[in-house]
Amino acid sequence: MRKVLILLLVSAGFLMAQNFEYVGVKKCKMCHNKTKSGAQYKVWSESAHAKAFDTLKSDAAAKIMQERGLKTNAWEAPECLKCHTTGFGTGGYEVKDAAFWTPSDEDKAGKKAVKRMEGLKNVTCEACHGPGSTYKSMKIMKGIRAGTLEAEGTGLVVPTEATCKQCHNEESPSYKPFVYEERMAKIAHKIPADYGK
Repeated sequence: MRKVLILLLVSAGFLMAQNFEYVGVKKCKMCHNKTKSGAQYKVWSESAHAKAFDTLKSDAAAKIMQERGLKTNAWEAPECLKCHTTGFGTGGYEVKDAAFWTPSDEDKAGKKAVKRMEGLKNVTCEACHGPGSTYKSMKIMKGIRAGTLEAEGTGLVVPTEATCKQCHNEESPSYKPFVYEERMAKIAHKIPADYGK
């Protein structure tokens, strides 16, 4: 029994000491796209969150940039990217030059980096649920659902109203009154209670 307790404490300490990294929405899609698991990816892909980056390329975004006296493109402005991408400034989405986006066919690492970065455009799963490098594992997710692992120790965040209001606030130039319960109902994407049993 003592050995098991020590192993659990060491494992928990290891998870808590880890730096969690953003992996991109395609990793989430692998498990969260099926109807029997709740089709969370489908719900997300039909939401405004899935189109957040593209809105930065709109005429409305250009007008806001001009009104604020900002001389860059909205899709390159930190003021915009912090809420229109995932993890900007915290190890997630980054502004990259044209060479980054067009690696040669032989550059496997470059292609992988582009794929990851593409998966961090928009307000993706990890923007609300935290970087998924640890909890993306089926074994970890099963442990969380079974109650044998704590979500926080794996990097998984259970979003709250405060999570949403990091972006949905008066600082946004396109702010509309934010009623948490109403907005959550529009993007509801729960895992069915009987899933995995």
